[in-house]
Amino acid sequence: MDNRHDTIIIIGSGMMGSGIAACSAASGRRTILSDTDRSRAEKGADEAREKLRYLQERGLVSTEEWEHGCDLLVPSRDYREERERACLVIEAVTENLELKQKVFADLDRTFPEEIPIASNTSGLRITDISNKMEHPERAVTAHFWFPAHLIPLVEVVIGEKTSSETAEQVKNELLRWKKAPVIVKKDLPGQLANRILQAVIREAVNIVEIGLASAEDVDTAIKMGMGIRLPVWGPLEHVDTVGMELCKSVQDTVLPGISSRISASPQFQQKIDRRQLGVKTGHGFYDWTKKDHAKLEQLRDDFIVNAVRFMRENP
Repeated sequence: MDNRHDTIIIIGSGMMGSGIAACSAASGRRTILSDTDRSRAEKGADEAREKLRYLQERGLVSTEEWEHGCDLLVPSRDYREERERACLVIEAVTENLELKQKVFADLDRTFPEEIPIASNTSGLRITDISNKMEHPERAVTAHFWFPAHLIPLVEVVIGEKTSSETAEQVKNELLRWKKAPVIVKKDLPGQLANRILQAVIREAVNIVEIGLASAEDVDTAIKMGMGIRLPVWGPLEHVDTVGMELCKSVQDTVLPGISSRISASPQFQQKIDRRQLGVKTGHGFYDWTKKDHAKLEQLRDDFIVNAVRFMRENP
C-alpha cells in the first residue's frame, strides 16, 4: 500500500462491517465506518470497539492496540471526504447485486484508480459486482468469515478483470492485520472454503437421511475427530502424510456411497414446510428449546480464541 495513505474505508456498519472495522483498527489503521445513516455508523463503531475490548480481554490484542484502535475508529455518513487518505475500501452492504453494483460504480468514480476496492460478498461474483465500473481491474472479493473479528481466514477472489497486483495488495494489507488471506484464482460460486463446507454439509445431511447416525453423533464425529485437528492439519497435508496409495484406495471404496446430489437434500424442504427453520423457530435438526444456543456460541468463540492464540504462538 502507498505509504501516503493510511485509512481503511468500510462501507456498511452492520455485523460484518463492524467486525472488519475492529480488525482494521487493531492493526493501527485509521478506520472509517461509513453508512447512509449517521446513527447506524455510530452504532457500528461502538460495536467495533466492543469487539476490540473482547480481543484485548482474551489476549489477542494488547492494551495499547485496543486503546489506540478505539481512537482510530471514525463513524461517517460520507466516505467521499476521505478519498485522499484511503489505501483500501471494503464494501460490506446487504447481499444484493444491484445495490453492490451501484456502490462499486460510485466508489470507482470517487477514489483514485490505484486504490483497491473489495467486496465482502459471500455468494456473489466480483466479476458481476464490478460490471459497471470503469476500472474493474481494481475490484476484488475480500470475504471475511463470521465472526470477522475472530476468524483469521479471508478469501481474496480474483474476478475476470481483477489484476493480480490488486489481489496481492489486498493480501499484503490483510497480513498486516494478522489475518490468513488466501488467493482464489477463479470467480466461482462458493469461492474456496464454502465449497468445502457445502460438501461436508451435503454428506452430513445424507448420513442423517439414510439413518447411518443421528444429527448429534454426526456433529460429534466432526468436532471430535477431523475438526479438532484441522486448524493445524489440513486435508492435503493428511493425504501426503498417509500416502497417495492409501488415499486412492480409500476414495475408490468410499466415494461410490457418498452423496453426489447437485441440489439440496429433500430434508431441507421438508423441514421448511414444517417451519423447522433452526434456532429462529426453535427446531431444526435439533430441538433448540432444550439446547442452549447462546452457550454454544460462547463455546465456539472461546475455542476460536484459544486456537488463534495457539497458532500465533506456533507459526
